[in-house]
Amino acid sequence: MDLVLSEMAPVHAQHVRHYRLVDQQGAPHPVLDDLYESLDAAWTEAMGWWQDQFGASQGPVEIGVEVSTASGDWRTLRFPGGTG
Repeated sequence: MDLVLSEMAPVHAQHVRHYRLVDQQGAPHPVLDDLYESLDAAWTEAMGWWQDQFGASQGPVEIGVEVSTASGDWRTLRFPGGTG
């Protein structure tokens, strides 16, 4: 019996990744609390807001980025306090 690979694979709905910005404690950011379609979109929003608030010469950016997982959890991609 010949099986096609797709017949053997489990049937799961394809997970659509979402990105969100978090504060220093890892909670959803109090101002930038939104879902973004890409890491770049999230980080661009974060950097624009950060520079408006603190200027371009401010030290480490105290905003992190998380991505949604297929299980419904969030995984940290960029920790708050990074340099961008």
